[in-house]
Amino acid sequence: MMQLTLLLFERMGLLLILAFMIIRIPVFRTLPDRRTDAAGLALYAIFFGLFSIAGTYAGVTVDEGTFATTFLTAPLEPGQALADSASIGIIAAGLLGGVRAGTFAGLLSGLHAWWIGGMTGVPDAVSAPIIGLLSGWIGRFFDEERVIAPMKALFIGVFLPIVSMGAILVAHRSSDAAIRLVDAIGIPTMLANSVGLGIFVAMVLGALREQERAAALETERALYIAESVLPYLKRGLTYETAEATAELLYRELRANSVAVTDTERILAFVGVGKERFVVGEPIQSELSREALLTGRVLVAADKRQIQPHHPSITAQIVIPFSSGGKTAGLIKLYFQSVRQISAVEEALARGLSKLIGIQLDLAMAEQLRELMKDAELKALQAQINPHFLFNTLNAIVTLIRVDPNAARQITVKLGAYLRMNLTMTQSPLVPLAQELEHLRTYISLMRIRFEDRLAIEVSCERGLETASIPPSTLQPLVENSVQHGFRGRTSPGEVRIEIARAAGGIAVEVRDNGVGFEPGRLGEPGDRPAAGGGSTGIGLYNVNRRLIHLFGPASGLRLANAPEGGAVIRFTIPFDASREREGDGS
Repeated sequence: MMQLTLLLFERMGLLLILAFMIIRIPVFRTLPDRRTDAAGLALYAIFFGLFSIAGTYAGVTVDEGTFATTFLTAPLEPGQALADSASIGIIAAGLLGGVRAGTFAGLLSGLHAWWIGGMTGVPDAVSAPIIGLLSGWIGRFFDEERVIAPMKALFIGVFLPIVSMGAILVAHRSSDAAIRLVDAIGIPTMLANSVGLGIFVAMVLGALREQERAAALETERALYIAESVLPYLKRGLTYETAEATAELLYRELRANSVAVTDTERILAFVGVGKERFVVGEPIQSELSREALLTGRVLVAADKRQIQPHHPSITAQIVIPFSSGGKTAGLIKLYFQSVRQISAVEEALARGLSKLIGIQLDLAMAEQLRELMKDAELKALQAQINPHFLFNTLNAIVTLIRVDPNAARQITVKLGAYLRMNLTMTQSPLVPLAQELEHLRTYISLMRIRFEDRLAIEVSCERGLETASIPPSTLQPLVENSVQHGFRGRTSPGEVRIEIARAAGGIAVEVRDNGVGFEPGRLGEPGDRPAAGGGSTGIGLYNVNRRLIHLFGPASGLRLANAPEGGAVIRFTIPFDASREREGDGS
């Protein structure tokens, strides 16, 4: 038994060396995913079936208790049997490829065993497909593992060959010869297949982990390079940014030289041959023009395809990158030998091309969002309530007849108000002190128009003057009270604006003694002007949108009715205390 065990382990070692070389073939790296089509399954079944047949030929012939030391080269005689490692390929097919791969591999191996003949021919022909089926079924219990653990495979490899031993006893009706054969080859066969299967699965797992580690490292490297060059490319392709990009790529990549181009000329060149480079040299090579046209990564192995050329440069990778769906330029990697361009370099080049394009598209989208945001803010800030303007002009017309001096004062104040309004819309944020000055100018206009019928008070806690606030924020809120809160009233109106410190910022409250808000408008102004709100509805919507744009949803307006009557509008804005100290020290 010891002699047979040692012979089987010796033959199994040769078999595993063959397996080690085969599993390095890329097509077999996808086997553990179990997502192959019919052609893929047939390929794997044939591979493992042939591997099982190789295990048969690496077996040991048993003849009346004696063991042959030569490899099997011919069919067996009726009294001969075979102790082999054929089960390794069948069980591996089932565990890694599933039920169908295991069963088909078993059928192929079983047909070969039937052809070999001997005492084990028919039993192996029957048991091999069963072993493949059982191994595939057992493999389903380990679906959460991409590859079954080697120790688990080892234990499975102990028990499944028992099916073969049982088939021998059944086929030969437990004859004395069959019992002696099972006693002689049973334990050595189970040990050889078990250990061999564990080692085989460990090799597959190691190959996959090696591939995944390499892929992870290259992905991380590509991401790092793409993120590093983005700040330069975002500023546009100029000679300066191209030079910085080329220098960075030359440091990070294994190329002998690096060039960066736009769609017409070579902007920068770093590395071997730099002394021959002419800044702004037009793109002339057909390969570069093809890469610009198709957007595909191309490899040049002919000196005539390489530009600019140097005697020691014989190979090149041309990497196009795009922005906004159009090819924006090329990154060229030069090598002294085509042997330096491995599959890793080509994969990295394709990854860089895609990543840089994605990064540039994201940067462009961010710039567009910022431009749209700025445009919307400027549009909102530039809005002037036409009702306010028309009412003030009508008041001036009336006062010209009855009180020319008052008409002159209101005209001067209106001019100051409009001038201030135009100045403030140039910036998304202004100091609170400037906003309060703008509000007081508006209040002075209202007092001339309404005389004693309107009282407006402003209370601002000291030290908050340096806080930033969107321009024309307070005036529309006061205007809402004047136009909406006091409509149809004959009693005097009161508006109070209170600005004070609060947790995390500044709290602003505008309160009046008017009719209050309709129940449907309480809470938040929403994402569109209130229906039927007129100019005041647009004003509140305008202010709310700008607050949310600049400070976030937490700074949006909150509308409520006071218990004693009247409307209350509240909002908060952030405030940096360090700015207050700077303001006090100035």
